[in-house]
Amino acid sequence: QVQLVESGGGLVQPGGSLRLSCAASVSMYAMGWYRQAPGKQRDLVAAIAGGGITNVADSVKGRFTISRDNAKNTVYLQMNSLKPDDTAVYYCAAGPSFLQMKLWGQGTQVTVSS
Repeated sequence: QVQLVESGGGLVQPGGSLRLSCAASVSMYAMGWYRQAPGKQRDLVAAIAGGGITNVADSVKGRFTISRDNAKNTVYLQMNSLKPDDTAVYYCAAGPSFLQMKLWGQGTQVTVSS
């Protein structure tokens, strides 16, 4: 059974940083992060393909960086200059392409608050 295991969420003050990690039990071409705030839809944060091509939401460009370690089947999301609006449950996703994210993690809470 293919699994995605997330880690790294938590509570941070505005302007702070967090790094999320997601390890897949098998190699997946596309991996990424989505987030869902209360009462809102789940939106793409950033995704990365096996060759390094990325797709990053405008709202986090310049603050968040996505990367991956193909040898470890792991994707990372480095989040800097966090804002209260970044508060959400962050979900790891993976699949054969950016448009086919078929596997989902359980989600990790990120709360940005003073």
